[in-house]
Amino acid sequence: MEINTNEDKYIRAKERVKDEKEFYNKVISSSFTVAVVAAINYYVNEFSNPWFLWVVLGVGISLAFKAVKVFNVFPFMGKDWEQKKINQLMKEDEETNKKWR
Repeated sequence: MEINTNEDKYIRAKERVKDEKEFYNKVISSSFTVAVVAAINYYVNEFSNPWFLWVVLGVGISLAFKAVKVFNVFPFMGKDWEQKKINQLMKEDEETNKKWR
């Protein structure tokens, strides 16, 4: 079943915009978190032990995974792949049923 109507396309686009908005909000909140943690690290020991870099690493990995999901950077097994695979399996099933009739 493919998306044909304008309403379906609109709903899908609206969901995509919502996901992107959530991603950008996460970038902003993560930047604020890193800044606060870096400030705390500086005031506690003036970067002689830069433990805030562990927070930066964790936040960076989290943002990378979220970006891959939201922007569909990894082309395999995305939403389009799922739909194509479903269509392929349905077509194969129809062909198999036709052979045995």
